Amino acid sequence: MKKLTAAAFAATLALALAVPAAAEGTITVAASPTPHAQILEAAAPLLEEKGWKLDVVEFTDYVQPNLVVDSGEMDANYFQHIPYLDSFNEEQGTSLVNAGGIHYEPFGIYPGTKSSIDELEEGDVIAVPNDTTNEARALLLLQDNGLIKLADGAGLTATVNDIEENTLNLEILELEAAQVSKYTAEAALVVLNGNYALDAGFSVGSDAIAYESSDSEAAKTYVNVIAVKEGNENSEGIKALVEVLKSDEIKNFINETYDGAVIPFEDGADAADAAEEAATEAETE
Repeated sequence: MKKLTAAAFAATLALALAVPAAAEGTITVAASPTPHAQILEAAAPLLEEKGWKLDVVEFTDYVQPNLVVDSGEMDANYFQHIPYLDSFNEEQGTSLVNAGGIHYEPFGIYPGTKSSIDELEEGDVIAVPNDTTNEARALLLLQDNGLIKLADGAGLTATVNDIEENTLNLEILELEAAQVSKYTAEAALVVLNGNYALDAGFSVGSDAIAYESSDSEAAKTYVNVIAVKEGNENSEGIKALVEVLKSDEIKNFINETYDGAVIPFEDGADAADAAEEAATEAETE
């Protein structure tokens, strides 16, 4: 498994252009390290049984994984939810589509200098992600826990400008998503994406002060997907990849590995029940 940073991408792309395309039977996927690349690594032997080799390249940013798929350099990526995908397409002019929902990562409020919501005082700082979709999600979670009140209709497009009530005059510190977990010594509380919580050593089951319920609007909206260039969603390799990632073996791997921070996405009416069961199991382990 390879790891790329955005800084090293240019050199890698130049090399890729000089090398023949991967042989038939290989699926190339760009992924965030945690948990996406880990889940793909668990899926690789199952895909091999179906005749497909999985080649995963890790990225630490949210831009290059989409660009390499849109350009055709890689077959798919696995790192993002649908609102981010839609926003990226609109802003960048790319043509990426959802080939299958795999999991969601509950947003959580985690301790910083304070260990509970009840300890918050006037003017305390709460750190949140600053990208469009994730900031809204963080603000909705703060609202659900009585810390702020947003304007009616703000919903999944909410920003700090939509805060109508803030009785403690909390300072909402907006940071790049990967930086939020590094402010636990400065902020009273931090609101983290599931993968960044894992990277920081937090778990939903053990450490979160509060987190999204499985039947929340956000949990249903922010399912992480396999994204491909439009027209490739029904290719044999992509269908095999999605089938394996939605298999019972991978669902069990997710539930046993991530302590409730990652929950398999279920298509159909029993989705909420399945997600709640996974979260409950994680909390009682």
